[in-house]
Amino acid sequence: MGKPTGFLDYERKTSMAEAPEERIKHFNEFREHLPMEEQQKQGARCMECGVPFCQAGMTIAGMTSGCPLHNLVPEWNDLVYTGNWEHAYNRLKKTNNFPEFTARVCPALCEHACTCGLNGDAVATKENEYAIIENAYKTGLAAAKPPKVRTDKTVAVIGSGPSGLAVADQLNKRGHNVTVFERSDRLGGLLMYGIPNMKLEKHIIDRKIQVMKEEGVKFFTNTDIGRDVKSKKLVEGFDRIVFACGASNPRDINVPGRDAKGIYFAVDFLTGVTKSFLDSQLADNNYVSAKGKDVVIVGGGDTGNDCVGTTIRLGAKSVMQIEMMPKAPDTRDVNNPWPEWPNVCKTDYGQEEAIALFGKDPRLYESTVKEFLKDKDGNLSGVKIVKLLWEKDPETNKMNSKEIEGSEQVIEAQLVLIAAGFLGSQKYVADAFNLVLDARSNVKTEPGRYKTNVENIFVAGDMHTGQSLVVKAIRQGRECAQQVDESLMGYSNMYVQ
Repeated sequence: MGKPTGFLDYERKTSMAEAPEERIKHFNEFREHLPMEEQQKQGARCMECGVPFCQAGMTIAGMTSGCPLHNLVPEWNDLVYTGNWEHAYNRLKKTNNFPEFTARVCPALCEHACTCGLNGDAVATKENEYAIIENAYKTGLAAAKPPKVRTDKTVAVIGSGPSGLAVADQLNKRGHNVTVFERSDRLGGLLMYGIPNMKLEKHIIDRKIQVMKEEGVKFFTNTDIGRDVKSKKLVEGFDRIVFACGASNPRDINVPGRDAKGIYFAVDFLTGVTKSFLDSQLADNNYVSAKGKDVVIVGGGDTGNDCVGTTIRLGAKSVMQIEMMPKAPDTRDVNNPWPEWPNVCKTDYGQEEAIALFGKDPRLYESTVKEFLKDKDGNLSGVKIVKLLWEKDPETNKMNSKEIEGSEQVIEAQLVLIAAGFLGSQKYVADAFNLVLDARSNVKTEPGRYKTNVENIFVAGDMHTGQSLVVKAIRQGRECAQQVDESLMGYSNMYVQ
């Protein structure tokens, strides 16, 4: 520990966000990060605990506590404090292939498990991670390092999201010959089109992929495996195949009026806006416009919040977000102690912007859609919702909801975005390779394993376990790569944790 009293001497400081009234005028990242000298003080706040829950990544009460990648957090926090940026980068990269992504979009599970957060403010670990990786690019530490020895083994990775990229990066570093296939026109998967530009500017993805190309990974876009490329050709052309296609089947809302014009899945809406922004700065108008419209977003979570922020930037007249669950408490409840993941109300950037623009929180809790209303031409005109009452079933101890009679109300709306989660992978891919799915439409494997029912075919990420976090997708990619490597070589010397 470089400074034993650091957490007492220095207050927690993080990057300053641009005022909501200003940042809604653009689609760029909006945080101004600390100078390097100030960031080093933030590293000094780390206590290097004897039991560092920040890097545990364990499941407590059904929730993840600490980093699933088991990042060596205390080590590189101390190295930030002492200004040893090169060593800090090496320790960070030992467990995390893509800190340039997680430092921007991860919900910082490490910080929520930080011991300093028990009775004060957690160490600004996510900001330290950002400083390490951006300094590495600036000074050349993150430049391409091709493997010195190549094997004669070939691996196809289907999907270029965080899990697929992690598989490719790990196996390429081992010396295998890796080819990544992406069905979209741009690489990055969820990172490219599922996350808005203001959270992750896309040149950050391109920067890392360029490094991977220089290190020897081959990439092909606009290639839909199972349709454009048949399964037999792929199986015959590669020693191993890894599917990392994500969980891209959106959950629908089947109520009267669902056929009204003006209802879209959130993932399609966000994809269209981001693609148009990247193609033409929105000049081509190839996206669903929210300008001047009353917008209703069905569903919470990150996707719902991203829809709030995006529709505001597109000029929405009003925005409301419908959530089924009750509002979480503002502070930890007594039955949710540290180091459990804190079940508290989170007001994210989109909601902050709605509050600043419209004067109120856009979220309406304990409500669900009863009917979509439409005019004589079939256009969406409103949403009928009903309030819910949540009660615990004494036999199962589970919370169940029921509609409150007489609580219906109609909300005016010309645009509805459904952000109700996902239902697993798209079936045509699995069918093309005869992959067995589980009850949740995910590709089935043995517990803790990534090999599918088909010889030499593996699966990782959301396609394997369902929708989850970027950091967990990276973790799965690393574990899957190790098992692929072992199947190819008879052993593996890859470092996973």
